[in-house]
Amino acid sequence: MLVAAAACPCPPLLVPEVAAGAAPELDTARTACTDALGVLAAARPDLLVVLGTAEEGGRGPFPQGAPGTFRGFGVDLDVRLGPAGHPAPERRLPVSLAVGAWLLERTGWSDAPIEGLGVADTLEPERCAGTGRELAGRAGRVALLVMGDGSACRSLKAPGYLDERAAPFDAEAARALGAADLAALRALDPALAHELKAAGRAPWQILAGAAEDADLTGALLYEDAPYGVGYMVATWS
Repeated sequence: MLVAAAACPCPPLLVPEVAAGAAPELDTARTACTDALGVLAAARPDLLVVLGTAEEGGRGPFPQGAPGTFRGFGVDLDVRLGPAGHPAPERRLPVSLAVGAWLLERTGWSDAPIEGLGVADTLEPERCAGTGRELAGRAGRVALLVMGDGSACRSLKAPGYLDERAAPFDAEAARALGAADLAALRALDPALAHELKAAGRAPWQILAGAAEDADLTGALLYEDAPYGVGYMVATWS
């Protein structure tokens, strides 16, 4: 059963070494992510699953110890999804899970075994719900770290340019995450999310599927759109 969840953004810029001189701009978001991971630890899970979107080569399950890197962003920084196993996994984490692994390393996570799951950002809502139910049944007490951004169309300089639909979409997603509103998350339109480059839609709908029988309460810890991309941090417990 799902006992806790944290939703965090997954831009590589969350990693100070990647952000370089712009690092202080996301300090508030980093602090909120740290607080969110504290909620996961307090739930005493038997298993933590880190979930995020991925390109085709990064989809599917990742075992504890799977490696990730930020070398593609010009920094000499590698991460692992928890302690390395024997033999150590070789398949590299997608960026979303690498950011999650960095958050866990940063906070010294040692509270439960870790697994990862990369999914397509186009995953249909029905399959999202089914995936969530499967994850909730992976152990007696399951926690999810859900890595996903809102729309990338919040300003003229945003990766997806300005789209007037982006702010309302993000506002509803943030409200739903903060309220643990499963119906509202399930109702997010995948076509609209794709047009707005909101990669968090599928992971959020997987979270809704996992939480169907959990009766969790939500809290929104952070919401902003630096660089024209919607970032949200929420906890369910």
